[in-house]
Amino acid sequence: MKRYINRFLLRALLPAFLIAATSTGVYGKGHKREFRGAWIQCVNGQFLGLGTEKMQKTLEYQLDELQKDGLNAIIFQVRPECDALYKSDIEPWSRFLTGKQGQAPTPYWDPLQWMIEQCHKRGMELHAWINPYRAKTKTTHELAGNHIAIRHPELAFAYDGQLILNPGKPESREYICRVVSDIVRRYDIDGLHIDDYFYPYPAAGQTIPDEEEFAKYSNGIRDRGDWRRDNVNVFIKQLCDTIHSVKPWVKFGISPFGIYRNKKSALEIGSDTNGLQNYDDLYADVLMWVNNGWVDYCVPQLYWEIGHKAADYETLIKWWNRYAGNRPLYIGEDVERTVKKADVNNPKINQMSAKRQLHDRLNNVNGTVLWYAKAVTDNVGNYGSALRNVYWRTPALQPLMPFIDGKAPGKVRKMKIVTMQNGDNVLFWTAPKGKRWDDVAAKYVVYRFAGNEKADIENPENIVAVTTDTFYKLPRTDVSVGKTVYVVTALDRMSNESKPKKKTLKK
Repeated sequence: MKRYINRFLLRALLPAFLIAATSTGVYGKGHKREFRGAWIQCVNGQFLGLGTEKMQKTLEYQLDELQKDGLNAIIFQVRPECDALYKSDIEPWSRFLTGKQGQAPTPYWDPLQWMIEQCHKRGMELHAWINPYRAKTKTTHELAGNHIAIRHPELAFAYDGQLILNPGKPESREYICRVVSDIVRRYDIDGLHIDDYFYPYPAAGQTIPDEEEFAKYSNGIRDRGDWRRDNVNVFIKQLCDTIHSVKPWVKFGISPFGIYRNKKSALEIGSDTNGLQNYDDLYADVLMWVNNGWVDYCVPQLYWEIGHKAADYETLIKWWNRYAGNRPLYIGEDVERTVKKADVNNPKINQMSAKRQLHDRLNNVNGTVLWYAKAVTDNVGNYGSALRNVYWRTPALQPLMPFIDGKAPGKVRKMKIVTMQNGDNVLFWTAPKGKRWDDVAAKYVVYRFAGNEKADIENPENIVAVTTDTFYKLPRTDVSVGKTVYVVTALDRMSNESKPKKKTLKK
């Protein structure tokens, strides 16, 4: 839904907001490790009619602005309805790319491959976002001949104007895992991401037609709800295993609806909320996946505001922090709602400051994913400016995932400063030795220290670059300030950081 905002009024409030932010005392030194992501979706039709060149320019602009705003990860929608925004021999090209399902883009390009390259050269991760079960949205009226619902209509059921791959059929799980295996094998993605579409959102007058599957595959489970949850549990475990069997370093992330269960449904574990529930309504037992290690990160969609009567943001972020800390926890934030709603204690500013303070206080919250990228790049309510100038002013590395790999790569080698013919000084180094995926350097962090300053690499204020290059051009001003010390570390696929290596530039 499009939300209209008085941007001139919100821009006018920015100075007061910045004063409030800096007066809290929590925004001086940033976090060295923090997931800072944004969703770029196609299902809203934002790319329809753009064509190849204009879509690439649009995405380039968004990525450039997001990089300036401090983001380090992009979650890019590549499969909204059993289709593809990438070259696939299994599923048809998406109509959300070309306007007609099955029609390749002209001039030809592969958006997923292009986005991977663009993100990596900016030091960002790229997570490929798929909708696993949804086979047709309400607005799609024609399916390509090679679409799964055309080739195997028995795998899908109709529900509220959509087509859904039946979670009760083992063949559906096998098919989705085959698609995911193909993506992971052929593309250098950093993560595979799914959102909150499991069993469909309940719709009045609609029933899920799975009586036949329940009779055939119930395996002794008597309750239909328990059986549906088991179907999704089996799928999540199978999908996790599929991803890691192909590439162990590809992170599997899930973005569930923001409420697990309400207190009225589960007195002891439920949140003090009153809304749709993952466990009861979508048959998604998110805590089981987190606690069993079947996901690598979790991003609950907390799109409400602080003070919301049915789903208070503060209540929910504290609930997820308490119960979902067994895997890295990132919070899904609604940009527009955050800047439209006034702070409950200071109506002169919006809720961004209060939400960021909650993030900082809760020890299991390791990052944020923004809904959605265009709202940030449009600087709605000065949200992007606040990130760039206050909250995400310094770079951040990815949170660690020692359950995948916790061993750091070796130190960089052969560091030297070379003066080029044009007078530029360039710092060069050689990658550390490594043979396996878990000990090869994937990126490098460059730190800068003036004079005899302590080389504190834990302070992100000292980071000047996160790069895939093995060189860094030094600022020309360095030669006029006396001794400058540069430190370079290597990062592996899981962002484990090597020991530092130093090089000094003297006047």
